[in-house]
Amino acid sequence: MLAIMLFVAGCHSIPPLDTKPLDTAGMNYDAIHQLTALNITAPEVAQLVTARQAGFSDASCIAAVQIYRGRSQAFDGGDEIASLIRAQVGEDTILELARMNQLGVGAGELEAMRLAGLSDAILLEVARQRAAGRPVLAGASLANLKNAGVRELTLLELVRRGVPDSQAAAIIAFRRHGATDAQIISHFAAL
Repeated sequence: MLAIMLFVAGCHSIPPLDTKPLDTAGMNYDAIHQLTALNITAPEVAQLVTARQAGFSDASCIAAVQIYRGRSQAFDGGDEIASLIRAQVGEDTILELARMNQLGVGAGELEAMRLAGLSDAILLEVARQRAAGRPVLAGASLANLKNAGVRELTLLELVRRGVPDSQAAAIIAFRRHGATDAQIISHFAAL
């Protein structure tokens, strides 16, 4: 009886993972093979298809899964990656955001920042500040500062220096009263 139960239990096999959606999304055989070696799951396949269809490369898909595996997490960033790709955020920037674990809730704000014309360098610096738990100007504030004529390098420096979002209105007022970018950095650097 025990032998029959073991035989019946052994007959139940796990169905193979369906990787056809990855092939349909344009992923090459070698990339699919590398991903299956990472033991991807069906939900991860769906997330990878979303990222790949948005234009994320095979190599970047593999790298993203490896980053998530390094944190012992399932890959669930396909939707965020697709949104960032559509906003023309670079693949290297997206992978760096993944390394900083910043593809979650804040990815929507990063997408909006990029659509407002802020550079990948500013996106990364905002993400670094947030990952470190330091204060940082919000995306909407950075866009408003850009619209007020503050240069990109000045915005980047303000973010690097940890100027809090509560100072955004003061910076805009200072700019409207004729302050140069150098004066803005000098005045708000000590915060």
